[in-house]
Amino acid sequence: MIDIDTLTLKNLRLERHEDGVWIVTLNRPAKRNALDVATVDEMILLFANAADWGARAIVLAAEGDHFCAGLDLVEHHRADRSPADFMRICLRWHEAFNKMEYGGVPIIAALKGAVVGGGLELASAAHIRVADASTYFALPEGQRGLFTGGGATIRVSDLVGKARMIDMILTGRVYQGDEAISVGLAQYLVEGSSFDVALDLARKAAANLPLTNFAICSAISHMQNMSALDAAYAESAVAGIVNTQPEARARLEAFANRTAARIRPNE
Repeated sequence: MIDIDTLTLKNLRLERHEDGVWIVTLNRPAKRNALDVATVDEMILLFANAADWGARAIVLAAEGDHFCAGLDLVEHHRADRSPADFMRICLRWHEAFNKMEYGGVPIIAALKGAVVGGGLELASAAHIRVADASTYFALPEGQRGLFTGGGATIRVSDLVGKARMIDMILTGRVYQGDEAISVGLAQYLVEGSSFDVALDLARKAAANLPLTNFAICSAISHMQNMSALDAAYAESAVAGIVNTQPEARARLEAFANRTAARIRPNE
């Protein structure tokens, strides 16, 4: 396995904190952080190994004013790809986003500006999305003679529903603000910095036991792909493993002794 201390990244920037929180920053601001082949390859490498390299939670951030404008259309146009070539590109995108969703490490996306096309597909692979006042969401592929290839039909449709996703790609409809939250495109809308809130959420998640987070950030997605009967069986098996882990004993003891922090509504 590659040693993380010798890892060289060109289009992503990695910052590791002592508490296991990572900050992974899309670093192509001149391209509005559009995803080219090299960036997707770096994402696969990073997210496939994050757990083994000690990540306990990840903030997915972006340099510049925009989160991600989607597929690098200039690269795509100049490459003049064949159908088979582009299908392989799409499969690499799916590999990267699957490593995120199913990798077992919580990923919190700090959104701003454009979250469009493949950028929305990327954001939808994160477990939590935090939007700021500048954030807007769209699937403009229909107007560009394209079709989604990075999972919008799976993840974006799951977030907003089939009818809304079809509307977005057919008409270029843009969502932002409270409306974006109401349809499920993000879980948080903040007045200030989405990064600051995402980092706070990541630190909270990193304080959980890794096996518990692995179940939350992997098993739930797998169960959504199962029949209800199979999902119930799988949930029971996962709960049997997670809820008896030795590392949880001290936390359960604190709850039993009433020394654990209490759950209270927001003041």
